[in-house]
Parts: sequence; C-alpha cells; structure tokens
Amino acid sequence: QSENVLGYFVNVERIPNSCSHTSNHISLKDREILVNISMAYYRLNISAYNEAGESPRAIYIVPEPSVTDLPGQIHVKSQGTNAVITWTPEYNPKCFVVDWGTGKEDMQMKIITTATRNFTLDNFQPYKLYRIMVHASDVCQCESFIRHEKTFGVTHFYSVEGVPRTGPANVTILNVTKHSALVKWTKIAAEDCLGFLQGYKISYTDSSRKKSPAVTLNPSITSYHLTGLKEKTTYRVQISGFTNAGEGPLTLSQPFSTPKYGTVE
Repeated sequence: QSENVLGYFVNVERIPNSCSHTSNHISLKDREILVNISMAYYRLNISAYNEAGESPRAIYIVPEPSVTDLPGQIHVKSQGTNAVITWTPEYNPKCFVVDWGTGKEDMQMKIITTATRNFTLDNFQPYKLYRIMVHASDVCQCESFIRHEKTFGVTHFYSVEGVPRTGPANVTILNVTKHSALVKWTKIAAEDCLGFLQGYKISYTDSSRKKSPAVTLNPSITSYHLTGLKEKTTYRVQISGFTNAGEGPLTLSQPFSTPKYGTVE
C-alpha cells in the first residue's frame, strides 16, 4: 500500500534519556533523513501514515561508530568500585553530559552544568567493560541535546581486570610439512576476556612432552606459522590469551604429525 502513504514519522530517541521529552518527533515526505547526532546510543522509531492512520513502528538502533575511542580527551582512574573521570576541554560549553554503562541496555546519564572538570562514577562491577562518554553542549535544555550535543571524549574502562576465562576457540592446524605447520584460531570473545586482551601465547609440545618456548603475539593476530619442527613427529599446540591480570586457560589443538616426506594433505 506504499502508493497511499502520505508521509512518515521519525522519532529520534537518545539512549539513555533522563529528559521529560523522550524523543524528537519529525514528520517528512521522503524515505530518507539526515540526522547529525553525537556518539551516544540512539534509537529511531519509523512509521508511515495515510488517511486511515499510522502504521506499526520499525525500530532501528544506530550502531556504534567504528572509532571506538577518542583517546587523550578524557581520563579515568579507578578508586575501588568508583572511578574518577577527568577532562580538559578546549573551550567551555554551557554543560557536559556524561554517559556510562556496559552497553545500550544499561547506560546511565548525568548532566553537569557547573564548571567542574571531573566527575565520580560509582558502583562499577569488576571484570566488566564499561563505555564512558563525555559530550559538550551549548544548549542545556534537556530536550535539545539531540540537536546540539557533540561528543568530546570516549573511552573504555575496567574497574578491575581479570584473566581471560577461556582460551581461543577453533584451533586448527593446516599446511603441515616436514618442518612447519600453520596454526589458526578464533579470537577470544570480548565478554570472555574480563580485561583488555594484551595478546596470545602460543607454544607446542611433541610426543616426548618436550615443550617449545612460548611465542607472544599481539591480540589482532589469529594465525601463526610454526617452523623448526622435526619430521615424522607428533605435536600438539597450546594457545592462551592474557591481560594485565595474567594468563588465561590453555586451548589445546588436536594432535598432528609431520611427515617424513613432503606435505600432509
């Protein structure tokens, strides 16, 4: 029935929003809209209307920007279950808005209209990754933030870091030759890291239980070429992830054997 549509309603709703006005209500004829918004979370409710009334709403959550941090803008220091956030703005807006939480489902929001350049957040849970944002606005009527706020800084924070609770998954061994093999794995999921993942440690053990020295790799790497293997020998690879708190459990590969001649297909 699209030929009978008279127009569309778009509600742009900030997450979270402690204002009495929960969203900006926009009416338009076109099927596209350009909205300038900050790096806070936003929900768009879109519906069509005609002479008979309004359609059900389609809900769209604006995805996080690919730039995960704006480093150097804001600083967070842990104090037990609290955290002190400080910032040094290049100019003095009328107010700041601080958002913090582990995701869009549990974000909290605080409007700061004083000249302070720090704010204490409390009740942080250990081993959880928090996203903290500071936005600046020269218009401090609450319902105007969607139009006027600009993100000043974004950072991610653990009040207490732990070691990863799992190792990397799906460890596979490929391209086995007399003296080498390619190891591939799936990175440890963010929710299983319990801290900022600093990298992986990989080593291998042969059938006589002789273990090679561990090689440390950065956290973006998910494959490694083993070299210097002995021919006609059975090996098993061990991989773990580590944070600043220490090393997590080892993931063991299936055993693999190097051939006496050529390559194992």
